[in-house]
Amino acid sequence: MKKLTRVTVVFFSVFFFCASLTAQMNTYKPDKALLKTIEQNFTDAAAQYKLLMKNLPADSFPKTYYPEIKKYGFSNSGWWCSGFYPGTLLYLYEQNKDASLYKEALRIDEILKKEQFNTGTHDLGFMMYCSFGNANRLAPQPAYKEILLNSAKSLSTRFNANVGCIKSWDSKDPNDFLVIIDNMMNLELLFWATHVSGDSSFYKIALTHANTTMKNHYRPDFSSYHVLNYNKETGAVKQKKTAQGYADESAWARGQAWGLYGYTVMYRETKDKKYLDQANHIAHFILSHPNLPADKIPYWDFNATGIPNVLRDASAAAIMASALIELSGYSSAAEAKEYMQVTETILRSLSAPPYKAAAGDNGGFLIQHCVGHLPQKSEVDVPLTYADYYFVEAMKRYKALSK
Repeated sequence: MKKLTRVTVVFFSVFFFCASLTAQMNTYKPDKALLKTIEQNFTDAAAQYKLLMKNLPADSFPKTYYPEIKKYGFSNSGWWCSGFYPGTLLYLYEQNKDASLYKEALRIDEILKKEQFNTGTHDLGFMMYCSFGNANRLAPQPAYKEILLNSAKSLSTRFNANVGCIKSWDSKDPNDFLVIIDNMMNLELLFWATHVSGDSSFYKIALTHANTTMKNHYRPDFSSYHVLNYNKETGAVKQKKTAQGYADESAWARGQAWGLYGYTVMYRETKDKKYLDQANHIAHFILSHPNLPADKIPYWDFNATGIPNVLRDASAAAIMASALIELSGYSSAAEAKEYMQVTETILRSLSAPPYKAAAGDNGGFLIQHCVGHLPQKSEVDVPLTYADYYFVEAMKRYKALSK
């Protein structure tokens, strides 16, 4: 009974907190011209995704498209990005009520649903909450609830109490315990699971993981390492590095965006000010960085050599925009103004060349010029499904401010 009472308190506090946020955000007046652009983007996005649907093999998920050779990259349901395609379809359906988009989302979710039992990945939040979480939000069903709860249970099996984190990558060394900053994005699924089940163990895992990550992943300037290697028996930090960035001590752009979004969610779900402070510190690092371009589309790494003649990462910008919209509702008036100004700049930049794809181009993806893993020369300067997902989410959030 104590556990259920605690969860009930959490639920109602979150409810009233969100109501307060809505009231606060309703005082912000979105730019009418940008809203018009966003409406056109939604229309264009639906057409693009119908092209993508047409070219997608029945049992595959889109990863990317290589424009120079006009070739797609596909994956199976176990790939960490598999949930973004149905999630984007559902976001677009929510805007235009095009039944063909909804039908395709449900079709591909049927292929994806077996991943609810996948204990070999930390990315079940990306995979299952972006897909089935949105499906359940739009049309709640017991089957969706079961799939999401099973997904949360599978994700929880990767938690190690000695380390205080959910394991990200497996290693050949049995004493290694690798944790990446991206993993902050998978905690939202665990909060959802506590809200609907009354089981606070999911909630406690999310808090512990976030606290450990905040303690060890972040430098004094609030930039983040990408990967930490812990001793799985003692929890001691063995190594700090940045696998997908320029160097171990550099600030990989998408990693900074994952942290910004993740700690914003942590504050939403707990109302603990330390998470709000962390999110604001991360935002300040990003937005005040001398290497952030005027159009607010970051270079793939803030410390890459050769700036300004290096690749941009539009996916990092899309994640930043979506996170900043939410964070602005929790922050001071001055911070909120800055966050929304940057968000508007990002949305305008992503809504035009060279970042927004021309109609019928880019294999049906919306956004161009993203960087997946440059050190491994994987998915470099191409469209990526998560760039589309968070761009559409950011536009959806911005549009909601006008209501």
